[in-house]
Amino acid sequence: MSHDTLASRRADRDRLLTLVQPAPALVGTGVFAKRRLKSGMVLGEIFGQVCDEHPADPSYCMELPSGKVLEPSAPLRFLNHSCDPNCELFYWFDEDIPSPDDRLWLQTIRGIEPGEELLIDYCWPADAAIRCQCGSANCRGWVVDPDELHLVKDPDQCREETRSTPPGDGDAG
Repeated sequence: MSHDTLASRRADRDRLLTLVQPAPALVGTGVFAKRRLKSGMVLGEIFGQVCDEHPADPSYCMELPSGKVLEPSAPLRFLNHSCDPNCELFYWFDEDIPSPDDRLWLQTIRGIEPGEELLIDYCWPADAAIRCQCGSANCRGWVVDPDELHLVKDPDQCREETRSTPPGDGDAG
């Protein structure tokens, strides 16, 4: 990686740190807005280690279009799940580069107030689904892709169990 690229990435990370900060959340650590963030605002690139295979602890891994996985670095490694997210991930492809460039970015999908947690929908496949504790009015009961919810065994029962489970007693947000 060139010196210019490293300097640019440091500047991007420094800018990101003026916008967000990690802090304790309902489920583990989360990422919170330091100031008001507008809808559609690109917050920054998610940096980290790109791996050919899932590491031993894939808790924070994000799949990339190439089939590789990104083990993100702080602060964005602490993005929690919500069935009613306020942010989304998107892939950036540079058409001037012959092969796909695995770059993952975060942007807001609605306005976010200072102190509000930034949340994404993990959209995990049904075979990796875990009980959800996001607490949103639209909670699916499972951290799962909405299109695969029907593949999860007894989602209605889980939804009821999730509502009766005290915060902090589950696996993921």
